[in-house]
Amino acid sequence: MSTLYDKLAEQALAGAAPTEDQARQVIEDESLRLLPLLDAAFRVREEHFGREVIIHVLNNVQNGLCPEDCGYCSQNKDSEAPIRKYPMKSDEEIFAEAEAAAKDGASRYCMVLSGRGPTLERTKKLAQLVRDLKSKYPVDVCISAGIIDDEKAKILGDAGLDRLNHNLNTSEAHYNEVTSTHTYADRVATLRAANKFGIGTCSGLIVGMGEGTDDLIEVAFRLRELEVPSIPVNFFIPIDGTQVSPDGSLTPEHCLRVLCLMRFVNPSAEIRMAGGREGNLRHMQPLGLYPANSLFVEGYLTTRGDASRETYQMIADAGFTISGNSDYDGPLPETNAFRLPGPLGDLLKPDVAAQS
Repeated sequence: MSTLYDKLAEQALAGAAPTEDQARQVIEDESLRLLPLLDAAFRVREEHFGREVIIHVLNNVQNGLCPEDCGYCSQNKDSEAPIRKYPMKSDEEIFAEAEAAAKDGASRYCMVLSGRGPTLERTKKLAQLVRDLKSKYPVDVCISAGIIDDEKAKILGDAGLDRLNHNLNTSEAHYNEVTSTHTYADRVATLRAANKFGIGTCSGLIVGMGEGTDDLIEVAFRLRELEVPSIPVNFFIPIDGTQVSPDGSLTPEHCLRVLCLMRFVNPSAEIRMAGGREGNLRHMQPLGLYPANSLFVEGYLTTRGDASRETYQMIADAGFTISGNSDYDGPLPETNAFRLPGPLGDLLKPDVAAQS
């Protein structure tokens, strides 16, 4: 007899989405055991991406100075988070960070600028940066710069931008609970503009902002409708001074179930275990690689994350490989060496070690 795990995997392998009832079961049904659910999601992930993990590095090109009130963000206009505000970095800084990302194994270099959206002049500047970066380094380039219209999308598309990021973040019904200075429709319009001019889209969500299961299902299916090929799944990071507080939902199991849902609804998309993975999945992070096939390393916009060395070791230990690029010159993870977590140092306990 075919189980629900089999049905979810087989539907996704055929390109079909689960029903809404099935999607709700993935999130809520405690009789659906986690490990078989992860295995079903892995069948789909492996079909499309094998065991490779795509590495992304974020560069916070402009920090703070934002007129928007996104309550989860430490850069919003009402935030009291103790961040340093700075205008757009110099070309030299941006190139140096892109080179470092390439050498560290990144397949994609993501430039993020705070603000509602770029001016026409700034868009042209970004377009030239895209051309220069793509000519210098073997990485795809992604930009996240806020709301983009058709005119600006054409400029970036003509420059060869690989992807434009603009997260939906949550469902349309829940959107006004976290942001009021722009609309959900503004975000959808930005993604449609990118698609219109040949730019790949990157759009995902933040889990743990007071949304319900219906909201998670709605955003998963909206991303499918928009044919988004890259979906970052962020898990809320509580930053002192922001307006949104943790809702208490983010157990490691809930995070993993959301990743499975995204894989079943968007079977061929790049599903990214994104911001907050370290603090919310904790020791269960490796299991996230079964539905997800990409990661950020070296932190996020304003918060730190695991270093690439730690992440690459986790990937290897779980039996996966780094996609990498031709400039990657870092050490290969050790797959058969004894190693304790945490900082490197003496093996012996201090109370038994001989005093030097």
